[in-house]
Amino acid sequence: MSAGYERIRFGVEGGVATLVLDNPAKRNAFDPAMRVEMAEVVRQVQSDPAIRALVLTGAGAHFCSGGDLGNIAASGLDNGGWRRRLTSLHDWLKDLMLLDKPVIAAVDGAAYGAGFSLALAADFIIASTRARFAMSFIRVGVVPDCAAFYTLPRVVGVQRARELMLSGREVSAQEALQLGIATELVEPDALQARAQAIAHSFVGASPVALSLIKRSLALAATDLPSLLEQEANAQALAMGTPEHREAVRCFLEKRPMPFQWPQA
Repeated sequence: MSAGYERIRFGVEGGVATLVLDNPAKRNAFDPAMRVEMAEVVRQVQSDPAIRALVLTGAGAHFCSGGDLGNIAASGLDNGGWRRRLTSLHDWLKDLMLLDKPVIAAVDGAAYGAGFSLALAADFIIASTRARFAMSFIRVGVVPDCAAFYTLPRVVGVQRARELMLSGREVSAQEALQLGIATELVEPDALQARAQAIAHSFVGASPVALSLIKRSLALAATDLPSLLEQEANAQALAMGTPEHREAVRCFLEKRPMPFQWPQA
């Protein structure tokens, strides 16, 4: 893992980047320093073609407990200041959500408040059996942020999102799997290895196809004619890539395919 960061750890190995929220004394709570460092890393991942996937996780026994309430209380920001802070956060969070590479969140322990929202920004949530999730914003008298109004209803539906946001209740790992929030559940000691295995599997996938799938899914709530137009444009691009031609050759020659989802 690279040095030079105060609140995160970051490294790249074999085409896979790993970003670790590293403030375990506060269960990896967000503070301004962490947000600045995460923004820098997201830009680096986006701009480096050698990076093919990103694993997002937390140090210690937790993913992220949400905003650092001590820092929030001491900030002294007025309404305009809070809006500017959230707008700057949205800039890099949007970049993370629109990243043209798969993002895998490996969630252990608490994913509360903005931590839950951050996990939802990933393409896959691999959760340990002791993970727990909560839209806990209502408990401290604020509204969900970090794009939760966009992501959560798309995962669980509007009615269930309403219940989770208004109650602020905790969701167990098993319920998260049932609701579609978690992609898989694994034992805590297998969490990081499973997330890395999934991330490394994408090194063999077509980067063009991955990018086009993610861009098209971002338009999934738009009108049908626009989505069909995007589908036609994306498929035309994907069909012309060397990765597509090689995958077809492997299939026809009965050789192992370049991309295969790793068995659990």
